[in-house]
Amino acid sequence: MLPGDGVGPEVSEAALQVLRETAARFDHEFIVDLEDVGWSAFEKHGTPLPQDTLAACQEADAVLLGAVGDPRSEGVAIELRPEAALLTLRQEMGCFANLRPVKLSPALASASPLRPEIVEGTDILIVRELAGGLYYGEPRGPREDGRAAVDTMTYHRDEVVRIARVAFEAARDRRKSVLSIDKANVLYCSRLWREVVDEIAEQYADVTCDHMLVDRAAMELVLNPSHFDVILTANLFGDVLSDEAAAVVGSIGLLASASVGGERGIFEPIHGSAPDIAGAGVANPLAMILSAAMLLRHTYQLEDEAVAIERAVESVLTSGLRTADLARQGEATVTTAQMGAAVAEAVSEGTEGAQRNA
Repeated sequence: MLPGDGVGPEVSEAALQVLRETAARFDHEFIVDLEDVGWSAFEKHGTPLPQDTLAACQEADAVLLGAVGDPRSEGVAIELRPEAALLTLRQEMGCFANLRPVKLSPALASASPLRPEIVEGTDILIVRELAGGLYYGEPRGPREDGRAAVDTMTYHRDEVVRIARVAFEAARDRRKSVLSIDKANVLYCSRLWREVVDEIAEQYADVTCDHMLVDRAAMELVLNPSHFDVILTANLFGDVLSDEAAAVVGSIGLLASASVGGERGIFEPIHGSAPDIAGAGVANPLAMILSAAMLLRHTYQLEDEAVAIERAVESVLTSGLRTADLARQGEATVTTAQMGAAVAEAVSEGTEGAQRNA
């Protein structure tokens, strides 16, 4: 576990509490190793990703990460900023596919900025390519003594093939529909992307495949979010669209993610470190808790345990508990610790089972 920066330690502690109760209920033992990453690691070790941390991640079954990022890093070289640790970790662990489920909780329909009839039924899986594209392409960096800069977007056919297969396989377990999002009217990378996706689609006759330009997709996400099933897209587009999708279902504090593809996965909320509220006890821990559920499902194939956590989250939301990001004006709120404790209690008591059987 890498608690990291900002609200990372707070939401990590909540997730640990839920994992402890899950282990107790299902008779497991989870051995958790805490390591430094991000700005907190830089302050202690002079690097955002110490070698000991990387080695521990590579030896573990999986990594559960809180958040990285701190405004104090603005004056530090880009390769030493907290975000660089995350990019390096993904690359070193071979995580090329990021899975981001976006599902509206019936209890939170009122938390969405969209009308209930628009957002109702939203259930999306965003499959984001994670190891290529604009974030890793070379050359990159400043030019002409800082008067210019360059970033390079590069994709190889093999990179598109492997991420497309992840999306089509996932669609087979859902509503059998893949929408590939690109910018093929402008970018050569997107033209290659679209060509390769069409080739892979021919191997999945049971799954429908369509394409959409990213600017239209951004609009459709707020006009018709329930029409999407599996979204397949490149690194940059997936980064942006998943935050938009989070707002559609109520809060970025709800979205978990799994970065997979190598022998070990990285599981983390998508909300970032939120330094402005760090230490205030108001952060929403549900995305981190749901990331822990994804870890149990993808790493250990513990489906019952993952479902127990997910049902517990739904149970506490249905009961009316809200962190500040979810509350409507005048509604009472609970702290990060209180929300984590409530989910842990629901797991322990099997509250989600009662809800499922109701």
